[in-house]
Amino acid sequence: MTRRWPAALALIVTLCAAGCGGDAPSPAPTPPPPDLDGPPPAIAVNPGPYDAGPISVPASGAYLGAWVKPEVISQPGRLTAIRGLETGLGRDLDIVHTYRKWDEKFGTESDLEFMDAGATLLFSWASGDTRSITSGEHDELIRAQARRIAKAKRPVLMRFRWEMDRPNLRPSMWSGEDYVAAWRHVRRIFDAERAWNASWVWCPTSEGFENGEAPAFYPGDDAVDWTCVDVYAGESFRSLGDLLTPFLHWAAQRPKPILIGEYGVAAAWGSERRAAWLRDATRLFKANPQIKGVCYFDSDPDGNPPEKQFQISGDVPAFAAFTELTRDPWFNQPTGPRRARPKP
Repeated sequence: MTRRWPAALALIVTLCAAGCGGDAPSPAPTPPPPDLDGPPPAIAVNPGPYDAGPISVPASGAYLGAWVKPEVISQPGRLTAIRGLETGLGRDLDIVHTYRKWDEKFGTESDLEFMDAGATLLFSWASGDTRSITSGEHDELIRAQARRIAKAKRPVLMRFRWEMDRPNLRPSMWSGEDYVAAWRHVRRIFDAERAWNASWVWCPTSEGFENGEAPAFYPGDDAVDWTCVDVYAGESFRSLGDLLTPFLHWAAQRPKPILIGEYGVAAAWGSERRAAWLRDATRLFKANPQIKGVCYFDSDPDGNPPEKQFQISGDVPAFAAFTELTRDPWFNQPTGPRRARPKP
């Protein structure tokens, strides 16, 4: 026993030197603040013309849109939320964003009123399990939705199962191959029902391009009209150019216009930094003219921490910066999106 003591003592000394002395581990280095004043990256600069489907694309500039979370989720609530934002901005939106579950119908009272006022709907439609879709289990539901959209005879941006690359959706998406098969199955039914006023928008997350997983879900240039991405300065404060660069490099290789389906800067970063971020975002959009539509996510989702609260309507400096964007001639098109001539 005595002969083992020096070895045991040496082990104790070694362990203490490695962290038993009470020293706290070194904190992770604080990332440098983003550069919100330097020139934004100009990557997606293809001037077109684009293979863009049934919705016209502005020759210069971009359409403006938003999702605004209603105080009460109802038809009057949706109308009040959008009208309130438009009143605050002093202008109408080109694109009104709305979300529906898989079994929720297009063509509600608010949908029709927004379209009658000249807006184009960005219709984010959640899907069921991709393999159950391709099996034909939901064909009648898909057919009925296609007929409702065709009946509207107005242009509709169809964002089928957005953010399909999110890890929490993997159990129902299964794989990129399964998602692509489901997308093509749904689109075939829409074409069969002559719902040619639907312009198909493929929209993963910006994180999916940073980690390389999103491209596996792309259905192909022949089945997509607009490429799209959702991007947020949420849990980390990074410039929009930094967040979007991987996506923009990918999208610049596609003959498609780009839509920013959701973007936002979190309340956690404070009013002045939010305002600076939004002004930098305006410059980023204009430096990448392939971006033909942008939709702000004006919402504080219930139960989310400040890092995931994005409403700017009550934040005076941030809202002022967003208002500057909305008044810029780049985002004021003489007419909104219009439906092209139907297929024969």
